[in-house]
Amino acid sequence: MLGMMVLQVPGQQFKPVEDYLRIDARCDDPLYTTYAASMARSRLYGDKAYKMDYYSCCLPVNYSSDHAGSIYSLWKIDQVVITKMSEFFKKPVVNFSFPDMAVMEYEPFRGIHVKEIFLVYSSTLALIDMEVHNTDNINHEVSVYPILEAENDSMEVMGYDTLHKAYITQRYESPYRLISSLKTEYGYPSRVRDIFTASPGPYTYGAYFGDLSSFYNSIKTDFYSDKRSDTLNKRKQGLCRFIALNFKKKLSPGQSASFRVLRGFQGQDEDQEVLMKDVETMKTAMLKTFYEDDLILFSKIPRINFKSRDEKIAYLGAFNLVRGCMYPPSGKANHNFYAFSRNPLWGWGHGHQVLHESLSMLAYVYMDPQSAQGSQRIYMEQQREDGLIAYRHGPRGLQDYPHKNMPTTSAPFFNWINWEVYKVSKDKKFLEDAYASGSRYADWLIYNRDTNHDSTFEWGPYGIIENVRDWYNVVFQVSAERYLDVDKEDISDELECLDLTLMVVKEEKSLSQMAEVLGKKDDARMWKERADGIIKLVNKRMWNDSSGFYYSVNKKDYSWHYLTRDLRRQEIIGFLALWADAAPRDRAEKLVKTLTDTTKFWRRYGVPTLSAQDPWYSPYVDYCCKWNGPVWLLWDYMVYEGLRDYGYNDLAHELAGKMLNAATVQLKKNHNYWESFSADNEILNSPPNYIWDSIIARLLIEEYQKADKQGK
Repeated sequence: MLGMMVLQVPGQQFKPVEDYLRIDARCDDPLYTTYAASMARSRLYGDKAYKMDYYSCCLPVNYSSDHAGSIYSLWKIDQVVITKMSEFFKKPVVNFSFPDMAVMEYEPFRGIHVKEIFLVYSSTLALIDMEVHNTDNINHEVSVYPILEAENDSMEVMGYDTLHKAYITQRYESPYRLISSLKTEYGYPSRVRDIFTASPGPYTYGAYFGDLSSFYNSIKTDFYSDKRSDTLNKRKQGLCRFIALNFKKKLSPGQSASFRVLRGFQGQDEDQEVLMKDVETMKTAMLKTFYEDDLILFSKIPRINFKSRDEKIAYLGAFNLVRGCMYPPSGKANHNFYAFSRNPLWGWGHGHQVLHESLSMLAYVYMDPQSAQGSQRIYMEQQREDGLIAYRHGPRGLQDYPHKNMPTTSAPFFNWINWEVYKVSKDKKFLEDAYASGSRYADWLIYNRDTNHDSTFEWGPYGIIENVRDWYNVVFQVSAERYLDVDKEDISDELECLDLTLMVVKEEKSLSQMAEVLGKKDDARMWKERADGIIKLVNKRMWNDSSGFYYSVNKKDYSWHYLTRDLRRQEIIGFLALWADAAPRDRAEKLVKTLTDTTKFWRRYGVPTLSAQDPWYSPYVDYCCKWNGPVWLLWDYMVYEGLRDYGYNDLAHELAGKMLNAATVQLKKNHNYWESFSADNEILNSPPNYIWDSIIARLLIEEYQKADKQGK
């Protein structure tokens, strides 16, 4: 197996990296357990990532892929069948967890020690490698039954390839998803092929309907029955629910045996021989190489001396999350890019890059600066000539979702991200290119998102996606039930919008800082003066002294009303005035007083998007995209940054604890990161494994850097 090793790259020794990355996570540790192929061997369409379940006592250790079934193994030791983890002599412990690989150990039976490696080799191939060691002082007969189970009865056995010792099956994979379905015209396959094989070749094989209970009866035949058999049914055609292989080995004391199970996947219109060639190669490949690649990948991250295991495991998992969402260049994308999620696979989340998701680069840059910069260069290279950075960019190019003859952009975090990426990478060429692109984008915003030329800003006509609110918000959404059409519901282009205006301030301040480093003194002064001018207008137009809070206002008369609606609804965006350094000190104090009110924003799991005193507040995360109460970690991170910038370090530290608690509670329960979190509750029904929760890594880096500077 892997063992200890010393890795060498120019001038560095990597044994300490391995020691640092060893986590020995048990079932109730906050371990993120979704795995995807490394960026170099990934593709956007026909891609399979897997969720590892090493914690559900009623199940065997299993690896499931969204709409593509699961892989697991049953054990039979000396005729004793073990079908679930609750029966294990020693439960699984995950020693190492990387974006594409997990290394664990367990004992399904006293005296039988298993070291198991799960590797997602590519978008089309995953494998499980098991080394079984007899630590007992007696002989043991070991049988392992690897199983590939479909989610329904659509799996059809097309044959058993005796040359490659492989089952070949076909099935239908629905593109339907609860949140948003996949578009097959893009290249998502629905008629798919699976290859299921093992090394060494299996002793026997079979295909079955029914569940594990009936299969148990097949492998646990009554000892005295004349139907007793030690072989599976060897079916070579027909529909089934799952297919099974079987290894058998008698192990004497101290003896070991190795088994490897491989699952290949592809569209039925793809070349089967190409996939089979990869499968055959990986039957004997040395997994140490992939392990070493992961150690090198993690060698760049800050090695923090954490005070708790929970923090360390969540920190490493956050890097796994963001790296696991990365794809190599393809189509119109000349640099690596990301999807919001690799598993589960849902249409909107598996589209192209969006600036607010790109805030995950604030964390990712610590792992791979070049890759983080490459992701940002996608925007630069696909930027429209007039300066527009559209809502989405990626392999299909610029996607601007035109509405009312106007294009749609995203929440403008472009220059802030680029500035923060540069502060880590120190790449001057990147900064030069980012500044040129970002200046053009800022000019586009000034020209196109300030239609009445009053120096505060309105979201575009398709504001419902541009402003990141996606419905369920109290200011831009007219009806609580959102029963009207988009144009009647969304009024964000009818207001001078506080959030967009403060984002433009932050963009201009970031450009000023870039220009200063690049020696462009006049530019630096110009951007700062523009930002300062907007800040004066924010404090003149958008501050309400009676409530001590900032709000959006009617763009016609700067009033607090739009028709009959009162716009003074306290949302998290009021605190962006701290993040943008736009609030005078006396007003910052009033904001902080509101922020820390436990009946409003200072909730158990962070700062909700809406005050809990608002009549539209909901503590439930019962769908995606809700802004009427859920906690969004990236927006809480902006509040955290604002508190630190204004010197409220103790409160910032307390907020960091709330955010980390929100993440670790879920990671311990279900081992997922989530799109959003409830401020008050633990049950979530939003999309899991959302890329921007990787901000937890950035949060912890800042927390410990701050503590080090303060000598704590």
